[in-house]
Amino acid sequence: MQLSSPFEDWEGQIAVELPGARALFTTRSWGDARDGQTELAARLGVRLARPQQVHGSTVLVAGDPEQVAKTQADAVITTSPGVAPTVLTADCLPIVISTPGAVAAVHAGWRGLAEGVIANAVAALRRLRGGVLSAAIGPGAGACCYEVDEDLHRRFNARSQDFRAGRNLDLKAIARVQLMEAGVARVHDCDICTICAQPQLCFSYRRDGPETGRNAAIAWLS
Repeated sequence: MQLSSPFEDWEGQIAVELPGARALFTTRSWGDARDGQTELAARLGVRLARPQQVHGSTVLVAGDPEQVAKTQADAVITTSPGVAPTVLTADCLPIVISTPGAVAAVHAGWRGLAEGVIANAVAALRRLRGGVLSAAIGPGAGACCYEVDEDLHRRFNARSQDFRAGRNLDLKAIARVQLMEAGVARVHDCDICTICAQPQLCFSYRRDGPETGRNAAIAWLS
């Protein structure tokens, strides 16, 4: 697996250091993240805080992971050491955002991007902690493969930005613009498309169908 800085291969997973935080984007080599959460938490020495994802824009501030598991949200933030905001994806974008003392994990499909999940997560981080924000985008559907209908193109291309790539939509470019517009100073992208990457690397809903597994994005304070 070839990764560009600041991403690194850690036991076959994709790791990244951000100011004040560390994140891991899991691959298929650790299996379906829905089935292995206890093992994941033990490997990393953290408590996973994973919400019930609904492709929306709600942001949850996590203290008690058990309460998070009962709540619908698509972004989780914590200021608690040892608690790890976690989201699952299989083509949607997994995004980690950090500022010293707080870290967020965001599940951003096209619906979440359209509804403002990134801006909501950044605003919540700013309310909790000041400082410079940094972000990392993990494996997700790339402009190379993510074909959408014209209605969805119109939704995202109404302003001066053009996120088209022929018939495809560039979700990662949309996320980068939204992160920068929200005031995130540094945005890193691992540049892996879940759809056309080697099948053994990532789970992909579009490539493999609804029965595919899920990749996890896990972030915690360092």
